[in-house]
Parts: sequence; C-alpha cells; structure tokens
Amino acid sequence: MSPESRAAEFDAADPLAPFRERFTLPEGVIYLDGNSLGALPKATPEAMRRVIEQEWGEGLIRSWNSAGWFAAAGRVGAKIAPLVGAASHEVIACDSTSVNLFKLIAAALAMRPGRKVILSEPGNFPTDLYMIAGLEAQGLATRRLAERGAIVDALDDDIALLMLTHVHYKTGAMHDMAALTRAAHEAGALVLWDLSHSTGAVPVYLNGTNADFAVGCGYKYLCGGPGAPAFAFVAERHHAKLKQPLTGWFGHAAPFAFSDDYAAAPGIEQLLCGTSPILGLAALEVGVDLIAEIGVGRLHKKSQALSEFFLECLAARGVALECVSPLDSAARGSQLSFHHPEAYAICQALIARGVIGDFRDPDVLRLGFAPAYLSFANMAEAARHLSEVVASGEWQRPGYNRRAIVT
Repeated sequence: MSPESRAAEFDAADPLAPFRERFTLPEGVIYLDGNSLGALPKATPEAMRRVIEQEWGEGLIRSWNSAGWFAAAGRVGAKIAPLVGAASHEVIACDSTSVNLFKLIAAALAMRPGRKVILSEPGNFPTDLYMIAGLEAQGLATRRLAERGAIVDALDDDIALLMLTHVHYKTGAMHDMAALTRAAHEAGALVLWDLSHSTGAVPVYLNGTNADFAVGCGYKYLCGGPGAPAFAFVAERHHAKLKQPLTGWFGHAAPFAFSDDYAAAPGIEQLLCGTSPILGLAALEVGVDLIAEIGVGRLHKKSQALSEFFLECLAARGVALECVSPLDSAARGSQLSFHHPEAYAICQALIARGVIGDFRDPDVLRLGFAPAYLSFANMAEAARHLSEVVASGEWQRPGYNRRAIVT
C-alpha cells in the first residue's frame, strides 16, 4: 500500500480530524512550524473584534471592571494550569517567557541564601542562558553548565537552581522531569522548567513531579498569536516565601490604593508586573480554550503517530537524512529535527513548495507536528517534497542560501 493510501486510511479514522476546520490554514500550505508559531484559530478574529469594538470601543475604561480585564491574567492562567498539571491558583499569564525566567531565577536565588550557582545545560534555548548571564553580570548568580548525561552528577551543595527546558527546542529530546526534579531536591536545589516546547503538545505533570517553578510561552502550541503573553507557575508551597524582583504595580496587594510603598499581592498574583496586555490575553484565551477542548493526551497520541508515519514515509522514499531527535516517540516532543550541511537551503526550497518548516543554526532542519491541524496526508506529501528536494539538489538554486533575519 502506498504512503498516500495509508494516510487516507489513517485520516479517515482520526478522531481529531474535524478540528482542522477550526484553524485558518492557507490553501496549498503544509504547516510544519507550529512549534515556533501556532496557526490562527478561526475564532480569534471575532474574539479580538469583540474586545476591540465593544469592550474597548464602547466600554472604554469601564471594561477593567465590567468586562473582567483586571482578572484576565489570572483567568487565562487558570485555564493553562490543567494543561501543565498544576492547580488553577498556581499559574498566571503575563509578560514574556524571558521576563518570567528572570523573575523566577531571582526568586529562587532569594530562597536559597548562600548558594549562587544556576545549573543548566549547554545548548539550552539562548534566552534561558542569557537570563542567567544577566544576573551573573550583577554579581547575583554564577552559571554552570553540564551535558545532558552529567546533570545529576553536577548537582552539589553550591547549586541554588536547576533550570532546564523540558523539550529541547532544537532536537525535541525530552528530559525526565520527575527524576531530575527529585535529584535536584535531594541536593537542596530548586528546579525551574521551561515548558515552551511542551505546553499543549505533550503531557506535563508539574505537581505530580513536585516541580517548584515553570514558565512557558503562549504562541506555539497554544496558538495565542505572535508575541502572545507567556505564563508562569509557582508551586503553592512556595507562595508565602516568593519574592520576585520586578515589583510593578499590578503585582501589588492593592494596586489602586496607590501607596508609595510596595506590598506584594498574595499568591501567584505577585508575579504580575505592569498592566496586563488585554488584546494579547484575549487572543491567547481562544487558543487555550481550543487546545483544552481537544485535550493534551489526544494531541500527544496523534503527534506521535504523525511523526512516526513521517519517518516511515521518508524511509520508503530512501531519504538519507540524519535524524537528531530521539527515534523513540515517547522520548521526544512534537517535532523531528535533521542534520544536513545545507539545512537552511533545503528549508527554503521546501518553503517555496509550500512546506513550511524552519532552520536552527548551524545545520538543523526542524519540522514541527502540531496535531490539532495536521493530517496524515500532510505527512505523506511533506515527505515526498523533502525527498524530491534532497534527491534533485533543488536546494542549490540561487537565493535559497541567502539568510533572512528570522530563520
């Protein structure tokens, strides 16, 4: 049976197939970059129009009360919470992933006096490492990096915080959250997980693994739009001791008392800083609601099936690309990454054919599998395009090696 025939059978039996119609997808495009920017839910423009035209246009300043704007960060955070295995009062939607990382790294350092070392791994997502470097430049932290297989052995009495990305952005390799969190706690350290490539794609159990802190973005698998607000998690057991450094007025216990002196809000609300971005939260809420409706468990099961089928299709066509993602689908996130010295040019040739993936320096072609809106037919077709681009040398055409700012 041909890959196309098998794909048709799989799609006919796919319980998530109807959800594809809930997203805006350009005709003739196979979108394999949902791990970088999620597709647009069809309900988002109408939600944005309501907020803009009615709540802002007609309600004006009154909408902070009447339309629930003031509570939006907590409300959206509470909806994200079950997607990451947290309680509703432990998650808040605010700021960017980078800003939330800074807040929580600083908070963790304050909770471990006498320790300054932040342990991570080389090749972690750059902003995670840059946030450590910023605190290091202020004399508040010391960065230490250990290769993936040596992290447990690197945990010693100097470590204040272990900070890792659950699903690696480049390879898709997934850490054992429970084992590493347990090892860090045994060494007296706290743990901060970056869930940017996990939330909405793979099951996450923050409370089930006894995690301390976590952050994640809203624009990948949650489909909140470019620059969507991020979220932050703090386990309830840490709320009383939490002291985040960005003491903005929305994190105040009584922001509209307009006191000259800062008094932190109780609980997760302390992580707020400036005024909440209402338009961004409105778009994010639509995506979160849709992903929650589908269910992370079902999404993960389908993403595993999609990626396994894609590899089978490549093998059937004799494509010889080195896969740098774990071959066991249970050990990776919702993506496949391949080494090739001309990965950038290959990516551009695919985009020209309507197959949108992305490139990660220096030589990785990265293909994301967002199961809410991808089909098995997409997998068979994308594998055909990739095999033809590689076999024909199409990537050598002029222009495909010309680097754009965003890759």
